[in-house]
Amino acid sequence: RRRCWRGYSKAILIDGLGSPGKPEEEAGWGSPLSANAIDDTRNSGMTAMHITVGSVGEMTPLQAFHDIVTSVTGWDKLIDLHPAVFTGVQTADDIRRAKKDGKLALLYGLQDGVSFQDDPDRLQVLQQLGIHIIQPTYNRRNLLGDGCMEPANAGLSRTGRDSIERMNELGLLVDLSHCGRQTAADAIAVSRRPVAFTHTGCDALQKHPRHRTDAEIRQVAESGGVTGIYIMPYLTGAQPTAANVVAHIEHALDVAGEDHVSIGTDGYLSPTTLTDEYKAIFAASNRHRREAGIAAPGETETGYLFADDLNTPDRFATLADLLIERGHSERTVEKVLGANLMRVFDEVWN
Repeated sequence: RRRCWRGYSKAILIDGLGSPGKPEEEAGWGSPLSANAIDDTRNSGMTAMHITVGSVGEMTPLQAFHDIVTSVTGWDKLIDLHPAVFTGVQTADDIRRAKKDGKLALLYGLQDGVSFQDDPDRLQVLQQLGIHIIQPTYNRRNLLGDGCMEPANAGLSRTGRDSIERMNELGLLVDLSHCGRQTAADAIAVSRRPVAFTHTGCDALQKHPRHRTDAEIRQVAESGGVTGIYIMPYLTGAQPTAANVVAHIEHALDVAGEDHVSIGTDGYLSPTTLTDEYKAIFAASNRHRREAGIAAPGETETGYLFADDLNTPDRFATLADLLIERGHSERTVEKVLGANLMRVFDEVWN
């Protein structure tokens, strides 16, 4: 594509949720990334990426904590192996330094609060491990609150409220992407700092439990936070296209304003190739999620999690071009592709 956005190479570009490499290359569990994945990282132009460490779903807090430590150790090892490509993050300034040095900053986050559901004070230990972003719940219920797949929609527990307050004190970003409607509403009300939906879609465009209503998007904006649009089949009920992603971004902009929208692809940085190996891995993962009761409606063994016309390491450049072609200002594009998340990190992290 012809580059429309002249500021791509200079802007701080942040994926609100993603991962380097491909599904068969999970560096966070001890497997090294391929040479191609390292090249994709260098060529992507990305500045920072929020990556999930640990597991999700029903397990004991001890097992969840063990998985987090194992995953963090794997990612730390990747950073040590490729210091010219990756860097860790302790403060927001580390992201700015990564941009200056041409590296990808890896931000560690949790998509489930099971590891501290019996003891919110454990959050301080998680922070010391390098965790900066935390979801209280995944799709199912835990002791903190209800996930988006729980029919009861019971909201935050007392322990959940205590955990949000503790996260505020420590400077951990509260991520509500998989939380149930009432859990999200309770967390927004309790939190004294901006909160986020780092990876979601707009329910007004496509009804789905993982999507957020206009009212929720406004409430997060009023908190000072952001709503990040992902690249998932849920956006349209089929494999999405760049046009679908742009439509959800534009709707969020209409609802929340240009200061409160971001992108969290919920995907892998390297292009997906539909090899037999990938299809087998994806199908097995889908079966495991269904058996564990953590799958969302519409998850199938062939519902692949990428868009054909965004299946490149520089997909942010394509989205920038499409937004500019549709009349959005370069200032708005820069905010959506990273500056808004950067502002939230500055405001939330201690």
